[in-house]
Amino acid sequence: MRKITLCLVTTILLGTIVVLAQEDTAVLNFVVIRDYNGKPIRNASVVMHPVGKNGKQSKGGLQLKTDPEGRARFDGAPYGKLRVQVLASGFQTFGNDYDIDKPTLDIEVKMKRPAGQYSIYEEHPGEKKDAPEPQKPPEKDSKEKPPSRQKRGFQIVD
Repeated sequence: MRKITLCLVTTILLGTIVVLAQEDTAVLNFVVIRDYNGKPIRNASVVMHPVGKNGKQSKGGLQLKTDPEGRARFDGAPYGKLRVQVLASGFQTFGNDYDIDKPTLDIEVKMKRPAGQYSIYEEHPGEKKDAPEPQKPPEKDSKEKPPSRQKRGFQIVD
C-alpha cells in the first residue's frame, strides 16, 4: 500500500511540474481559398517557421497539407511571431508573419493566380516610349564668332 501511495504522489508531482513548465500554445486554423471565386484549394502546403526577435526565421519548421475543403489545423503553436507560407500548384506563393497571442487563431489565405511576366520586348499600353530628348540649341554668346560651314572642301565663314 505504501508503494502505491508513493507512486501516486510521484505521478501527481511530475504531472504538476509538466503542466507548470509547459509554455502557452495556440490552435491555428487555416483555410486556403481561391481569390477570384472563394473555392477551397486542396493539397496546398502550409509551412510554418518561428521568427526570432531579430526578425529572422529560425531553423526548423512544420509543413501541413490542406484537406479537400482547403482546411488545415495545427494544435500546439507557441506564442510569439510565426512566419506562414502557403504554396499551391498554379498559384502565387503566399507569405506573411503572424503574432500568435491568443489561444485560437483563424487564418484565411486567398491565393492569387500568377501574373504575367514583364518583358521589355513587348508593347505595354500606357507607358511612354524612351524617346530621345530634344537637343537644346547652344547658347550664343555675343562675343563668340558664328560656327563655320564647309562647302565642297572650301570653308565659308559668315
